[in-house]
Amino acid sequence: MLFIPVAGVLGVLVLLNLMNNRWREHWYVRTCVLGALILLGIGLLDHQTWDTMGLGLGTYLTGLLWGAGCVVAVMLVYVVGAAVPFTRTFFHDERGGEQGGLELMRNALVVVPFGTVLLEEVAFRGVLLAMVSSRYGLVWGVAVSSVAFGLWHILPSLVMHESNAGVAATIGTGTRARAVSVVLSVVGTAIAGVLFCVLRIGSGSLLAPMGLHWATNGLGFVFSYGLLRRRRRSSPFTPLAGAEQGE
Repeated sequence: MLFIPVAGVLGVLVLLNLMNNRWREHWYVRTCVLGALILLGIGLLDHQTWDTMGLGLGTYLTGLLWGAGCVVAVMLVYVVGAAVPFTRTFFHDERGGEQGGLELMRNALVVVPFGTVLLEEVAFRGVLLAMVSSRYGLVWGVAVSSVAFGLWHILPSLVMHESNAGVAATIGTGTRARAVSVVLSVVGTAIAGVLFCVLRIGSGSLLAPMGLHWATNGLGFVFSYGLLRRRRRSSPFTPLAGAEQGE
């Protein structure tokens, strides 16, 4: 009986994942906002509080300060990564280069914060972490939420392998390389999930991992866009991979 509410959250997450990646991709932000509200409702019905889910009023200032620090740290890492030739290739995500300036702003300022970050942080570091921790302890809470976060990225990782030149160049192409890419993505995001949980627990606020999460994704779009546009200007007669494939 103790596991039934947790299983309910996991079931909702499976449906949301399919909605976002297979069934209704164009509803992405709406699905994420609605999904976050549903999950918060489940958490409250499970007798979790705003504080246990990292959203208590007293945590906002601390969370904002931690989040701002994370944004600065990620920006510095990205600046260094963009300056080094080997790591620069990992910013060559054709999805970023093919979008226009307005679409870039929409992705970085709307889709990422109110779609990706809102849903995933509420789900994994808010509701799921609180529900599992209250039943089985903090270690299990971190483990379950982080593994679930890794598995959540199976479907998105299939798209990333096809569109990111750095990933394809490092791992290769074909079915086996695609499988390796998915496994690495799941493991990598699960480890990132642990880091997000530590940040959430240490700060006491869900806003802290939200800041880090937005920085890694939102600034990733910005850096990818800038580097790919720069590459296009320096090689005007070399089409991007997406253009070659008619995507």
